[in-house]
Amino acid sequence: MLAIDEMFMLIFRTFFYYVIVVIIFRLMGKREVGELSLLDIVVYIMIAEIAVLTIEDLDIFFGYGLIPMILLLIIQRLTAWISLKSPLFRTWFEGKPSIIIAQGKIDEYEMKKNRFNFDDLLQQLRENGTESINDVSYAILEPSGKLSIIEKVNQNKIQGKMNGLVLPLIVDGKIQEKALAEISESEKWLRSELKNRGYDNINKISFCSIDVNDEWYVDKKNEM
Repeated sequence: MLAIDEMFMLIFRTFFYYVIVVIIFRLMGKREVGELSLLDIVVYIMIAEIAVLTIEDLDIFFGYGLIPMILLLIIQRLTAWISLKSPLFRTWFEGKPSIIIAQGKIDEYEMKKNRFNFDDLLQQLRENGTESINDVSYAILEPSGKLSIIEKVNQNKIQGKMNGLVLPLIVDGKIQEKALAEISESEKWLRSELKNRGYDNINKISFCSIDVNDEWYVDKKNEM
C-alpha cells in the first residue's frame, strides 16, 4: 500500500500534470477531434504517455516530464507555422483532399488509393442525410477522413471547367497559377475581376477563391 506522503505526492502530480496538459493543448490551438492532423494526434498521444509515466513513477522528479512536453509543443507550433506559409509542406505533411465523386461520377481510383470503400461512402452519405448517390455533385474526402458532400446544383460555365468545389485563386497574397489554369483564365482576368470588386492590391489579399457557382470570396489581410 502507498504511504500517506506517497499518496499526497500522487495526487499532487496528477493535478499538476492535468493543469500542464490542459495549458499545452490550449497553446496548440483549437481543433475538433475529427480535424486533427497526423502530427497533432502523435503529439497528443506522446504528451499523454509522458504525463502518465511521470505520474506513476514516484522516483522520478515530478517536473521531469516538462522538458519533452515543451519540446513537443514547440515542434507542433513550428510545423503549424511552416504549414501556414508553405502549401507544398502542408500538402506533404497533412495530405490533401481527394475528390471521390466529381460531377456525379465516382472515382474508383481515388477510393482505392485512400482505402475508402463503398460501405464507407454510403455510410457517410447517410450521415449527411443524402438519400442517393444520384443527388451528389461532389464528394471530397478531407485529410481528416471526413467526407464533404455537395448535392447537385445547376450547371454553369465555371462549374464546367472546375474539377473541384472551390478553387483558391490567391493564398497569402500569392496568385495560384495552377488554379487559374484549371479554369482557363489568366492573371490579367483575375486582376480585372478583383478590381471590379474593389480590390486593387493583390498583396493585401489574404485569401481569394471562386466556387462552382461562380461565387467569389475575398478576405483582406488583418481585416477584422
